[in-house]
Amino acid sequence: MSQDFVHLRMHTEFSIKDGLIKPKKIVHKAIAAGMKALAITDLSAMFGDVIFYKAASGAGIKPILGADCWITNHYNRDDPHRLLFLCKNQDGYHALCELLSRAWLKNQHKDRGEIDLDWITEDMAKGLIVLSGFNTGSVGKSILNGSFEAAKEECAQLAVRFPGQFYLEIQRIGRPELEAVVDGTVRLAKELNIPVVAAHPIQFEEKEDFEFHEARSAIAEGYTLANQARPRIFTPEQYFKSKEEMIALFSDIPSAIENTVEIAKMCNLTLKLGKPQLPIFPTPEGKSLKEYMAELARRGLDRRLKVLYPDEKVRKEKFPTYSQRLEREIGIIQEMDFPGYFLIVQDFINWAKTHGCPVGPGRGSGAGSLVAYCLGITDLDPLQFDLLFERFLNPERVSMPDFDVDFCQNNRGRVIEYVKSKYGDESVSQIATFGTMAAKGAIKDVGRTLDMSYMETDRLARMIPTIPGKNITLAEALSDIPEFRAAVRNDPQVRKLVTYALKLEGTTKSLGIHAGGVLIAPGKLVDFCPLYAAGMLPENVISQYDKKDVEAVGLVKFDFLGLTTLTIIERALDYIEANTGSRPDIEHMECDDEATYRNIFQKGDTVAVFQF
Repeated sequence: MSQDFVHLRMHTEFSIKDGLIKPKKIVHKAIAAGMKALAITDLSAMFGDVIFYKAASGAGIKPILGADCWITNHYNRDDPHRLLFLCKNQDGYHALCELLSRAWLKNQHKDRGEIDLDWITEDMAKGLIVLSGFNTGSVGKSILNGSFEAAKEECAQLAVRFPGQFYLEIQRIGRPELEAVVDGTVRLAKELNIPVVAAHPIQFEEKEDFEFHEARSAIAEGYTLANQARPRIFTPEQYFKSKEEMIALFSDIPSAIENTVEIAKMCNLTLKLGKPQLPIFPTPEGKSLKEYMAELARRGLDRRLKVLYPDEKVRKEKFPTYSQRLEREIGIIQEMDFPGYFLIVQDFINWAKTHGCPVGPGRGSGAGSLVAYCLGITDLDPLQFDLLFERFLNPERVSMPDFDVDFCQNNRGRVIEYVKSKYGDESVSQIATFGTMAAKGAIKDVGRTLDMSYMETDRLARMIPTIPGKNITLAEALSDIPEFRAAVRNDPQVRKLVTYALKLEGTTKSLGIHAGGVLIAPGKLVDFCPLYAAGMLPENVISQYDKKDVEAVGLVKFDFLGLTTLTIIERALDYIEANTGSRPDIEHMECDDEATYRNIFQKGDTVAVFQF
């Protein structure tokens, strides 16, 4: 019998509602257990895949990427099936990204992104290993319902759809009523000559974590732990079992263990990480990106100098200083191969400026670039303020440039729509962010699921101080706040609450949209990462990876921050124009008005001043 085993089914905290596994931490557990490979298969998502891939690869464990997917049941949409997909290679990864994206963007039902099996082409199927889903799949459900012939038909259809890559999955998670599914599945495997594989649905790390996982699930579903109507679909056995435990568990079906190793051998996905790939910016008359950027910058310099120095004589005197700085910057930008980035940014900023979308004058290190000033990306003369270009780009420290661009809050969406129209809807999206349970939130959430009163949990949460820019952890609160420590020591119910909250603190709780980040891909986004959309709304389309992970897979983030202050300024200008008949040119206003400094900045009367 094989002395090795590979876990092929694991939900992490990125399953949002039902996983407690930390992707980085579980890799260390796998190393200690002598595992050579490990799969991540979150529910209908790949949110944590890059984090897991980097952690596993770095630790010398083969990462297997996949997903536990909802499959549309055309006979009853309220009873979807599940299949487990594992990526064999790059083609399989692209296929799974495309399938999950289409599920969330086009085929949601009751907050589930469902895959329709008819979408899967022969080429897509070649890159995927498919597990039947045990009791959650169509095969297992038919066995549970006592219809072996129906199970046989379902199994045969899946085997044809995924030739040589379909496995009948069996599980033993401490639910005796499911042993009939194991028996029926093994019988099917023999009759149809389809391999059987043992999978263990891992939801948490240690056996004693079960009660905390139950609390996590109850919080996500809005139940109290004591509620008799609460679905109880997990068991204490769904912890990270060692290979010895798994081998013993399936000692009567050794081939099911051996096939986990065979599947792991077939999965050889290598993600291409670290190299940013910009979308292709169209240039006129066959000019190269380098030539076109330099041409626009030089033209822009002439335009800027005419405004800065209306006197032609003075302008001629200043020109050599500006030109020398501009040519040096152009050379560095070309040498670092970033002209495309500058062209893309100047294009959507100048579109905004000419289409009634107020844009900020520029901030951050990008304001030190004369090229950016000449291209219209910024509106600050870096020479006037002695700003250094090297703070923004430095050949000795190669990293992507990053302009922080501010748009009027009311018009930000119009600029994003322009970018979509230029590069294509399938190439543009916003970026995911993941909200985690902080100390106060964990206290309140756990308190609700333990059926404690709002007043009591609110009183405890208020004991934890709010410090701007810092999250006080529960451990810090126990250490540093005597009142909180005493409440925990003196009340068993509070002690239980805090024990649970300590375990859940820092766990991924929700999915959101990055405040400013927008992705523009050189082609289809799904070739790089899967997408998600809450409610299938186009404005809610986001990557399933966060800002660090999208950059890791080669996508470039552009900042489109919406600022209410710009909207306020635009309204003020409208009012002035309506009342006086003329509109102030704020771009060229002087910045040395003593009364403004004295009455606003010296007095600190700066509420609603975003940056200065």
